[in-house]
Amino acid sequence: MTMQHQQLKRFIQFTQQCVPLERDVFTYLGACFAIGLAVSLLLVTLVLLITAPARADSSPERVEHGTLYATAAGSNERSEVPLLHTDVQFKITGLIARAHLTQTFRNDSDAWVEGVYVFPLPENAAVDHLRMQVGARTVEGVIQEREAAKRTYEYAKQTGKKAALVEQERPNLFTNSVANIGPHDSIIVEIEYQQTLRYDQGDFRLRFPTTMTPRYLPGEEMVDCGDGDDDESATGEATEPLIVNTVPDAHRTTPPIVPAGLELNPISLHIELNAGFPLQQINSPSHAIVVTTQNTQQVNITLADGAVASDRDFELVWTPKTGSAPQAAVFSAQRDDSMYHLLMILPPPANAQRDTPPREVIFIIDTSGSMFGASMDQAKQALAMALERLRPTDRFDVIEFNSRTRALFGGARYASVDNLQLARHFVAALHADGGTEMAPALRAALDGRTHHELLRQVIFLTDGSVGNEDALFELIQRQLGDSRLFTVGIGSAPNSYFMKKSAEFGHGTFTMIGNVNDVQARMSALFEKLEQPALTNIDITWPVDTTLEFWPRKLPDLYAGEPLVISARTALTAGNVSIRGTRGTQPWYASLPLHSGTAAQGVDVVWARAKIEALHDQALAGLDATQLRQQIIDVALRHHLVSKYTSLIAVDVTPSRPDADPLHTQTMPLNLPAGMSYNKGVGALPQTATPAPLLLLVGGLLMLCGMLVRRRASTT
Repeated sequence: MTMQHQQLKRFIQFTQQCVPLERDVFTYLGACFAIGLAVSLLLVTLVLLITAPARADSSPERVEHGTLYATAAGSNERSEVPLLHTDVQFKITGLIARAHLTQTFRNDSDAWVEGVYVFPLPENAAVDHLRMQVGARTVEGVIQEREAAKRTYEYAKQTGKKAALVEQERPNLFTNSVANIGPHDSIIVEIEYQQTLRYDQGDFRLRFPTTMTPRYLPGEEMVDCGDGDDDESATGEATEPLIVNTVPDAHRTTPPIVPAGLELNPISLHIELNAGFPLQQINSPSHAIVVTTQNTQQVNITLADGAVASDRDFELVWTPKTGSAPQAAVFSAQRDDSMYHLLMILPPPANAQRDTPPREVIFIIDTSGSMFGASMDQAKQALAMALERLRPTDRFDVIEFNSRTRALFGGARYASVDNLQLARHFVAALHADGGTEMAPALRAALDGRTHHELLRQVIFLTDGSVGNEDALFELIQRQLGDSRLFTVGIGSAPNSYFMKKSAEFGHGTFTMIGNVNDVQARMSALFEKLEQPALTNIDITWPVDTTLEFWPRKLPDLYAGEPLVISARTALTAGNVSIRGTRGTQPWYASLPLHSGTAAQGVDVVWARAKIEALHDQALAGLDATQLRQQIIDVALRHHLVSKYTSLIAVDVTPSRPDADPLHTQTMPLNLPAGMSYNKGVGALPQTATPAPLLLLVGGLLMLCGMLVRRRASTT
């Protein structure tokens, strides 16, 4: 039964049970006529509202020089949204990057405004400093519990004081609110954060997001008035009932998006890189850069075009010279009475002579509206490459999803010539449209079994444009069984937090593909991981210390080219850390001396960020949320970190806005990610999952039935 038939059946069941009907057929069809008329009028109204042209003086096509206008709620008065320029300075030492963001909010209007800016950061960013510059004065931000910081900010806003508030919406999504920007005035907000870098397949990578793919907001199933029918199609197609959006913080995670061409929020960037080893090459797959060499290990990097549009993630990749790549490293810092260590160790590759056993590979491909354009092309090309790597002894299936989920076979089949040919045709015909309903696809791929006949790997290609990450993480943990989940981030601004954590909960790895030129190299690296045995059964032994805390506590499996990275707090300055595991079928062992650590600022912040992440993961696993919340607050306050429950607040004590002057609040827009499409009048994809075309068809048919019945009744 198709999804349209299911929804039509549910609609009829709803009318049967929720509307008092008499047995007379004319009365019943008259009720249908009323319902159809109401639905049709509602849909026509919505369509007119959505597609109505904007006022001539505020439409994006009439905007000049990056200026954007907005209309205050309940008023026809036009007000100007503050303009923003962001400058980013990175200092990189070995595995640690320190970032300094300077956001300049400029108000070119004649009114007092508040700018609300939702912006992405790396998924492991530890935000620990906030400064606000007001003229010649600098105000240092302080850390407070989120509710207290919000109250402090609101009071400052109402009393005319300049204030800045940084809040975390997701680990990779933050909001910066700046109050009381005077007419033709500017406020400079400085934010600092720390992060560890990714090392994979011999390359170090820095990724800095500048915009975000619009988040899709899935919801819960609507309560069914009828007895229902949850049939699936013979081809494995799953069906979904009508849904109601219920993401509680949707308004905070879905900033307005403007189409390409306006080039709002320009960004400039400068990086000081001290690699700690001789460099073989350095490049950016995303932007043109200028590299100035200081010596064999140190370089400076700037953007070749100066300030650029913030419409894609910036990525920097550097490779050590052959033979100089670090096999192990320890970074250390002291704070108060504790020593903090960051350990990285790279296991040697698995035995090359070992054959890869037959596998069962399930491919999930996102075909929602946000994938339209270049992202869909990249995903299809990546999937086509993956199919070519399958051997006749492997089994596979392909699952696509948007507003619905559809499987090629409905169960894994052998990679025969005929089945692979069917898969190629299936993939070639895919196109992007509709909502991003991930949960049904994940449920279809992760069957929850723990004793599969073959090694079972699930490869998930998506841009991750969802707003209900926590619910999906819980589903992955619940349904994983003995499968392994590998995520592939597609597009110029994927949701890196969702990709990383999904792979982590799925005991797999994540891969990012920023443009079509990266597909072959990045997918080849992923295939090496899939086809080579991982380092498993990893165990770590520390010197005896009752104060020891290290993260992650549950050590993940490692795949080819991946390092083991551990953050630890201890009272010890010496002693050896022993690490054991299984490499292929052979035991593996390594030892690291703590006293060999290189002094590095911010290692304590990295540890605190790792602990907060681990506590949040425990809450997702069902442990006492209240107790874990307080632990997160305690760690964040001690280390001056923004978290889910703490925020940074800076307030200028001198009132500046006169009481008689109103304050206009404007949410500042983000640029549409490069390669995405924009529907004029509707906005950026992704589209919602509302079955409007079906309801319009049903309404029209019911209206037709009603008119026929009335005509028949009038002739009797």
